[in-house]
Amino acid sequence: MTAPDLPHKTLPQMLREQAQRQGARVAIRQKDFGIWQPITWADYLRRAGHVGLGLASLGLPTGGHLGVISENRVEWVLAQMGAGLVGAVTVGVYPTSPSNEVAYVVGHADVEVVVCEDQEQLDKILDAQALLPRLQRIVVVETKGLASYPPDVRARIVSFAELERLGAELQAREGLARIDAALAAQTLDDIGLMIYTSGSTGAPKGAMLSWRNIRGVVPGIVDRLGLSGATTHLSYLPLCHVAEQMLSCFVPLYLGSQVHFGESIRTVQEDLREVAPSMFLGVPRIWEKLHAAISIKVQEAGPLQRALVARALAAGAPLAEKPRSQWTLAERLRFAMAYWTVLRALQNFIGLRAAKVALTGAAPIPPDVVRFFRTLGVPLVEVYGLTESSGMVTGQAVDQLRSGTVGPPTRGVEARIGEQGELQIRGDMVFAGYYKSPEATAAAVQDGWLHTGDVVQQDADGHLRIVDRLKDIMITAGGKNLTPSEIENQMKGSPFIKECIVVADGRKFVAALVQIDYETVGKWAEAQRLAFTHFRSLVELPKVRDLVQAEIDRGNARLAQVAHIRRFHLLTKELDHDDGEVTATMKVRRASVYKAYAGEIEGMFGGRH
Repeated sequence: MTAPDLPHKTLPQMLREQAQRQGARVAIRQKDFGIWQPITWADYLRRAGHVGLGLASLGLPTGGHLGVISENRVEWVLAQMGAGLVGAVTVGVYPTSPSNEVAYVVGHADVEVVVCEDQEQLDKILDAQALLPRLQRIVVVETKGLASYPPDVRARIVSFAELERLGAELQAREGLARIDAALAAQTLDDIGLMIYTSGSTGAPKGAMLSWRNIRGVVPGIVDRLGLSGATTHLSYLPLCHVAEQMLSCFVPLYLGSQVHFGESIRTVQEDLREVAPSMFLGVPRIWEKLHAAISIKVQEAGPLQRALVARALAAGAPLAEKPRSQWTLAERLRFAMAYWTVLRALQNFIGLRAAKVALTGAAPIPPDVVRFFRTLGVPLVEVYGLTESSGMVTGQAVDQLRSGTVGPPTRGVEARIGEQGELQIRGDMVFAGYYKSPEATAAAVQDGWLHTGDVVQQDADGHLRIVDRLKDIMITAGGKNLTPSEIENQMKGSPFIKECIVVADGRKFVAALVQIDYETVGKWAEAQRLAFTHFRSLVELPKVRDLVQAEIDRGNARLAQVAHIRRFHLLTKELDHDDGEVTATMKVRRASVYKAYAGEIEGMFGGRH
């Protein structure tokens, strides 16, 4: 699909077009109480229309801001598209965020109506209501427990079912005139969505995406990933993140493809096996967890099964990055044998046997993890994008892999490498700016070019390799430049290491704070008959330190001498979002971690080991 093939229409206008074009076809499947409930394109438009009219009846004006704080479910996209159908703007809020972060985003975004998933999310809003003078009404999807609230609080609350009923009543009285008028007036340059950045280095910023930005990013995604109306996708990563928005909303509304919403974030593995989607998106942590889950399964197997797995992986490894069209007959036979004896079962175990393309993005990923899944026969590709680029702007093609790169720029994206090796891009997908922050917008977009803040290298074929964030590159006391993400990712390729935070800036050597993967190290310790009761007691076992040392030695062997981790400190608790150590998307807040563990860091450089 090329850029001119996309209609010059906004997402809400595309929803109406899909409903007219293929109203009886299933657009969404939502799993409730173990049963997948289908929603057709006609139902999607009808219910979103009721939600939009319901929001209008609650007083949400044209151009007004609707907040949504919920896990992924059909009500999330009904609220988003409903707001769009009446000319309002949706603002997503991470459901994992503590009350103070929720208050910041909802307050800064001038949200007038907010949709909360349940009592837990409602309480975060109520705790912060003194800081939210613009907020008028609260919609709650799951109303269990609300009867205990005082009458003045309940008077501000409407259930999602009641919201749809209010909209249906308004439609019965007025027809669709309000929606038709809003869609007729809607232009590609209107703001459709606000996505707040994760705030790994400061307060989150509200990136405003116009309908033109959204339309501008879709052709490149479709083209590079080979998507079509037949594509199926399981939505589980937060919808307030651009990566999930592009695959659950942007692409499906232009292509007419199908999205599945599972029971909850906790049932992803089971939902994957049931849906067997043709496309799957995982952030690096998801792929690392799947890698660890397979490692545990293999550890628990008998000697014969372990030997079969090792043999199958050895057979698949040389083919991991070779296009299937170039496989010899002998290679096809060898892979087929490995597939039917072992690899098919492992693909089924993680629910990706039917995946035509699988993506990793949003953060760097250990190269060993990518190779592992490609060895299994999962067509995993690395992609790159930002909130400010409306999603994916570079990516590998399934048949053109280059280890450690994020592929060349996608269709419609103009790219160049600026000073200090910074990637800069231009095109319709470059965002409209930060909400209420003209200074930050002017710094990010100069002469139409988005300054990504990422240092890249480009090979002769145009494939890009992300070196690191410009601001994260460290200089040792000896004047050597180091890219911490390269070192950290090498270590996180181990199933036993969950986080590795390098400390090297202005130091004589490289040290690191290391967090173990509790599940895999716990299974290893049980197999070694080592006693432990909780995270800290496991970490403090001398044999666990020896295990991590061996993994770090293995990682060091693949790095330049200057990048070797010479000392490390094992964290005795997991890094926590509530403690400000990681963002809602689990990105490490480096400055916060350095501050929290200042004593331990000085200990590593002060002679203690």
